Amino acid sequence: MREYLLTLCVTAAVTYLLTGPVRKFAIVAGAMPEIRARDVHREPTPRLGGIAMFFGLCAGLLVADHLTNLSEVFEKSNEPRALLSGAALIWLIGVLDDKFEIDALIKLGGQMIAAGVMVVQGLTILWIPLPGVGTVALTQWQGTLLTVALVVITINAVNFVDGLDGLAAGMVCIAAAAFFMYAYRIWYSYGIEAAAPASLFAAILMGMCLGFLPHNMHPARIFMGDSGSMLIGLVLAAGAISVTGQVDPDLMNLFSGSERNSVHQMVPVYIPLVMPLTIIAIPAADLILAIVRRTWKGQSPFAADRGHLHHRLLEIGHSHSRAVLIMYFFSALIAFGALAYSVNAASMWIVLGVVFLSAIGLVLLLMPRFTPRAPRWSERFVPPRYRRRKAAAAEAGDGEADGGADAEEPAGDAEDEDDDRVPVTVGVSGVNGATAVGHRSRAR
Repeated sequence: MREYLLTLCVTAAVTYLLTGPVRKFAIVAGAMPEIRARDVHREPTPRLGGIAMFFGLCAGLLVADHLTNLSEVFEKSNEPRALLSGAALIWLIGVLDDKFEIDALIKLGGQMIAAGVMVVQGLTILWIPLPGVGTVALTQWQGTLLTVALVVITINAVNFVDGLDGLAAGMVCIAAAAFFMYAYRIWYSYGIEAAAPASLFAAILMGMCLGFLPHNMHPARIFMGDSGSMLIGLVLAAGAISVTGQVDPDLMNLFSGSERNSVHQMVPVYIPLVMPLTIIAIPAADLILAIVRRTWKGQSPFAADRGHLHHRLLEIGHSHSRAVLIMYFFSALIAFGALAYSVNAASMWIVLGVVFLSAIGLVLLLMPRFTPRAPRWSERFVPPRYRRRKAAAAEAGDGEADGGADAEEPAGDAEDEDDDRVPVTVGVSGVNGATAVGHRSRAR
């Protein structure tokens, strides 16, 4: 575990330290597209954050190759090299797209080629466990097609969800954390060494996302762009393929004979097939809804719009930060719920806990105007928008005092508090009132 933590920390540190220089390079290179109709941000923001994430990936693999235990992964498996080859190719395509905005079909072809490169080097699905049937071996063509399809779907699912500051990196980090815990448990609890590459990929992926998030949280100073979203999507898919297609479920020895009919005992066997689906459940749902919505309107499935799940959260009244946190919550609920169920499928408390947390999430989802406030003793540790305003300023309704309090908030959150500030000018009448309102609107 210490070697995994070291690899994670090195990956996060390299990604974090390189993101600043990459931002300056993106500005000089002109990788700052104009604001589009579907964009949420208001000012041109540099892309190419995937450059720092890719070098973080390279640093993580390099460090792991020189560690005592993790070096065995490189000696006994060719999967790390396959991942690096596919990641390099998809990263180059993403960099070109961030700068020149290449055609969607060209990107799709590049994604398929990157997946094919990994298949050729051995990172492919060899078999799948099916309920009621057992482990089904796949032919070479079946394994190749299934692998390419999983890689392409995962890459585009992550790319589609990358619409708010910190959303894609945070959701993928949550998914990678759940996936790491599952793969690590298979390796050390059941002694299956084939799960070691997936554990390494998940640890490195967490480091890439954690290192980039401080620069990408709202208001973002840099975007990961397609060079980053497609990269982390491919790494996530590689871990899922490694566990699903390389680990033989029969090696877990969880049942024999008539016990095969017990559903609870079979859950840990079939979870390798379910886990990759749960970690991309929300991005995949957004991807399917987008394709159906655009096709129904007679548009291309690759035509961008403002109908994604995160856009809908903003439309019903949630602030930028709250919409991201809601997406985080449901991603964690699905991923860690599946993980807990795989550990103890017979426990009813797990099901009840998931149902209870789902109800809490629905309540938060339907309360877009609810603004949480931190306790007074913790105000210095939280963002300004969660601090309690002074009672005197609230009671007096002084516009100047109210504006001063709002000035502490980040520029990106100023729009989210418009409904709280407008009533301050109600007491002003006539021309002066109109002038005050117009002045404050221009200031925003």
